[in-house]
Amino acid sequence: MTKFREDLKDSVIVVLGASSGFGRGAALKLGRAGAKVVLAARRDNLLSEIENDIRAAGGEAVAAHCDISDAKEVNAVARTAVERYGRIDVWINNVGVGALGLFWDIPVEDQARVIDVNFKGLMFGAHAALLQFRKQGHGVLVNTGSIDSEVPLAYQTTYAATKAAVLSMSRSLNEELRLGGENDSIKVATIMPWAVDTPWWSHAANYTGHQPRMAAMDDPEIVVDAIVKACTDPKEEMPVGAKAHSSNISHHVFPDLTERMSATIADREVKKAGSLPPTTGSIYEPMQEGSGVGGGIRRRMKEEDQARRH
Repeated sequence: MTKFREDLKDSVIVVLGASSGFGRGAALKLGRAGAKVVLAARRDNLLSEIENDIRAAGGEAVAAHCDISDAKEVNAVARTAVERYGRIDVWINNVGVGALGLFWDIPVEDQARVIDVNFKGLMFGAHAALLQFRKQGHGVLVNTGSIDSEVPLAYQTTYAATKAAVLSMSRSLNEELRLGGENDSIKVATIMPWAVDTPWWSHAANYTGHQPRMAAMDDPEIVVDAIVKACTDPKEEMPVGAKAHSSNISHHVFPDLTERMSATIADREVKKAGSLPPTTGSIYEPMQEGSGVGGGIRRRMKEEDQARRH
C-alpha cells in the first residue's frame, strides 16, 4: 500500500480558490509547513499578496489566474504546476459560490452560474488532477463540499444540490480508482463543514431581502485544519466539527426530521437579519471586499441580536 506523505515539506499542492476563506487559510498554512503551493483564483492582486506572505515565511509559491468555470484556465493551472515543479502531489478544489433565497426568487441565470462554478468547476479540477495523478502514479484530490452535501437546505437549494453532486462525484471516483487498482496510491477526499464564518456569505448572490446569516457558525480555522489534514490523511467523507458530525448522523437516521429542522433554522435566521437589496454578489465578477480567511459574519450577527433585545 502506498504511504502518503507524513509531512508537507516539499509537497506540490495546488489550491483553487486561494484568495480568501478556506483557500487562503490553507494556502498560508501549507506554505509555512514547507509545501510548494500553486495559488489559483480570479483576484490576482490577492494571490500576489499571499504569494509574498508565503515567501516571507520561508516557503515557496507561484500564482496562477483561474476562473474555475473555464476548463481551459483550470488545465492551465495544472500545466503551471507541472512545468514549475514536475508533478502535483495534492490538488485542492476549494471554490464555491452561493445564491441565497427561495428557489423561485433567484434568477435562473444565477442558479446556472452556481452550477457552473460549484459542480462543473470542481469536475474540471478533478479531471485535470486525476489525469496528472494517474500519469505520475500518486496523488490526493481534496474536494470542498459541505454538510449540505448530505443535508439539503432551504434558502440554498441549488448550492446544496451542487454540494451533493460533489460528494457523489468523489464517491464514484474512489470506486473507479478501486476498479482500476489505483485506490491505494490515489485518493479523493470530501471536506464537509457546517456553516462557517468566511467571506462566502458576503460574496453570495442574495435574494432573501436580508443580510446573510446562519445559526452557530463555526470558526474557519477548524476547516482550514481539516483541509491541511486531508493532504496527508485523506478520507472519502470528512465532516468538520461537532455540528457537522451530528447533522450528518442525524440525516442518516432521521432524514425527514433533519431536513425540516434545518429548513426551520435557516428560515428563522434569515428573518432575524437586517435588510439587504438583491445582489449578485461575486458570482459573475470578483469583488475586492472579503479578502480574509474570516468573514466577520458572527460579529454582525451578535450586533443584530443585541439591537433586537434593546
